[in-house]
Amino acid sequence: MLELRPNCELCDRDLPPTADARICSYECTFCPECAENVLHGVCPNCGGGFVPRPIRPANAWRKGTGLVNDPPGTKRRSPSYSSGEIEELVARLRDVPPAER
Repeated sequence: MLELRPNCELCDRDLPPTADARICSYECTFCPECAENVLHGVCPNCGGGFVPRPIRPANAWRKGTGLVNDPPGTKRRSPSYSSGEIEELVARLRDVPPAER
């Protein structure tokens, strides 16, 4: 199941389950502003692209589902790389379509 991470991994902005957020295929999570304006669509951890994070329903419309049964994660994440390393990767990959990375 998708982990709903609680923060933008770059700017540390809170991203509650209903927030607009971007994720890569490894579930790295970023706010739209960082994903688009700072990272230019390049995940600084894996080099992949981003998609909008889906919203998990608050209610259990089916038994065992929804935020009431599967709450968001609480472990906050931060970059494993320096800002220089992130900038270098973004510069190298920002003009390469995600499917070709």
